[in-house]
Amino acid sequence: MSNTELPHKCSIPQKMRAIVLPQPDEQIHLNDVEVDVPECANNELLVKVEYVGLNPVDANFAKAGFCEWQYPHILGLDAVGVVVKANKGVFPNVGERVMWHANIGGQGVLSEYTTVPNFAVSVVPDGLSPSQAATLPCAGMAALISLDKIAIAEGDTVLIEGGSGAVGQFAIQYAKQRGADVFATASKRNHKMVKQLGADAVFDYNDKKLCDKIRRELGPQGFDAVIDTIGGDATSRNIELMRFCGRIACLQPLPHFDQNLMYRRAPNISVVSLSGAWLANSLCAQQWLSFMGNLLLEGALSGDIKTPSISAVDFSAESISAALKNQIAGGFTGKQVVQISS
Repeated sequence: MSNTELPHKCSIPQKMRAIVLPQPDEQIHLNDVEVDVPECANNELLVKVEYVGLNPVDANFAKAGFCEWQYPHILGLDAVGVVVKANKGVFPNVGERVMWHANIGGQGVLSEYTTVPNFAVSVVPDGLSPSQAATLPCAGMAALISLDKIAIAEGDTVLIEGGSGAVGQFAIQYAKQRGADVFATASKRNHKMVKQLGADAVFDYNDKKLCDKIRRELGPQGFDAVIDTIGGDATSRNIELMRFCGRIACLQPLPHFDQNLMYRRAPNISVVSLSGAWLANSLCAQQWLSFMGNLLLEGALSGDIKTPSISAVDFSAESISAALKNQIAGGFTGKQVVQISS
């Protein structure tokens, strides 16, 4: 038995609490309900959920909904919990603490129990708190995928938009580990924190002379690569700041591009989508989520990677509704984490 004092013969109830979205709603009104504890299929684990990390994508889908959901829908994608049931021969074993990024096409993880395919989880090592592990999946995996898509190597110059956000924080640290020169944008109050994470230069994204100041610092050559967490007009601006045939990883929907800009820069544009691993039914991609989870857990345990600060959220519809509104409003640098059970 690892990471927990949970006995192997755990009493599993028939009903559980869950936080559901009755219907997509601009105001984000969630409900606290009681539903059946799910049954796990052959390769699935039944997990008693301990912590759920909230992300901007949770808030966006609470407002707009998702085409594959039926309502009411349980929200939440990033979870940490303890395995309480697994079929014979299925690893991880009962009693193991696991972390994962859930299937967006299925029910979410803001519930006392949930199921997850065994090949998509990562075992949380002893010595790392479960709440800390809950900050890792979505933001950390998005950062790792982005760096792989733009093939960051030693000596590259990379711009990381939104350096004080969770994705930006992980991307800065991993880019520095790969030997890149890191430029980042952030609000002025967060410049010190972003520098402490390893950014070589930080710029205020509200500065009207942002592009001029970047060019003065960078020189005429342009960035080798960009991680664009902002989207919209910032995407076109970032392509303008790249060298010819530069590389950009986009975490937001692509804007309409000016064709002259495309001819002048000929950018290599990559789209980052964690959900695609599930929506494409790609077993290889789902297993890759587990592999990235292992990397993140190892980095957090060793101290090589600093995790975002945690803001605790109560396991109630009212508190989570407010927290998701806060995700959209922005202006904070940490991760909101819901404690489901202890």
